[in-house]
Amino acid sequence: MFQPSQFQPQWWIRNAHLQTMLPTISRRNLTFPTISERLELEDGDFLDLAWTALPTAENNKPIVIIFHGLEGSVESPYVKGIMRAVNTAGWIGLVMHFRGCSEEPNRLLRAYHSGDTSDASYVIGLIAKRYPNAPLFAVGYSLGGSVLTHYLAQTGKQSQLLAASVVSAPLLLAESAERIKRGFSKAYQRRLIKRLQASVVRKFEHLDMRNALNLTTKQVKKLNTFFEFDDRVTAPLHGFKNARDYYRQCSSLQFLHKIETPTLFIHAEDDPFLTKKMIPNAKDMSANILFELSRYGGHVGFVYGSILKPKYWLEERIPTWFNEFTKDKNSIKDKK
Repeated sequence: MFQPSQFQPQWWIRNAHLQTMLPTISRRNLTFPTISERLELEDGDFLDLAWTALPTAENNKPIVIIFHGLEGSVESPYVKGIMRAVNTAGWIGLVMHFRGCSEEPNRLLRAYHSGDTSDASYVIGLIAKRYPNAPLFAVGYSLGGSVLTHYLAQTGKQSQLLAASVVSAPLLLAESAERIKRGFSKAYQRRLIKRLQASVVRKFEHLDMRNALNLTTKQVKKLNTFFEFDDRVTAPLHGFKNARDYYRQCSSLQFLHKIETPTLFIHAEDDPFLTKKMIPNAKDMSANILFELSRYGGHVGFVYGSILKPKYWLEERIPTWFNEFTKDKNSIKDKK
């Protein structure tokens, strides 16, 4: 179901790129203390988690599991922002770092991608088992939103989540790869590709990446678009024939009708990473989806207020959505 967004930024901040960049720039020095936990996996790799607080086994406070975007981490300003909002509400926040996105390279010849739900599924299952009295929620941003969408579609009524939220997700990967090559959006591509290149090159030091990819570090540094990187790195590392095969299999728009968990999608028409083709038709969505489409917002932006005191709407809207599904619906409101 579509619902008009209540997000209405002031006139001076309606530019898509300002919406996208200002939340990062204005919160560059934001600090939020977290507690780290490392999960050793059966395949020999590991996952790093970051908690706002470590729950007890009897904990009945809601736990919000956060899936960051491409090359993001607990240090990303939007992640710190939602962690702070969750903590202020008296809830517990948990960031699952995708492999290789914490301070240490992962150990295996693999990374993460938009359709890889194995780690998300493991973490959600683990948290549900550890804390059976805690209501569980999840929010995914950009690539993390794509992963969460896949997870929700795959698990149906067994998601173990009371509700979820997906923000600025690239529901059609090929469209997003093309869109980000145009205009000012190329600046975002350049920044993200450099991070991806650095992550891959770092693995050459302890893994046989050269044979796995049939690439040298010099060649990796010449992969300057998402399509090139996905074609030569993401696809071969994760069992896809090529970038087009990866995009075809892992574009989550095609799976929206399978979602059984109440899920709020937050999407901006002016998102410089996305196109109008990624806005689903009502018939493509399950009845469990609430799709809020705003005219403005950029990519994981949604900032309003004044230049001196900007406000971050996502950190208001997402907790409000989750609060609708808690037993004590006043738990957040009473603390604000």
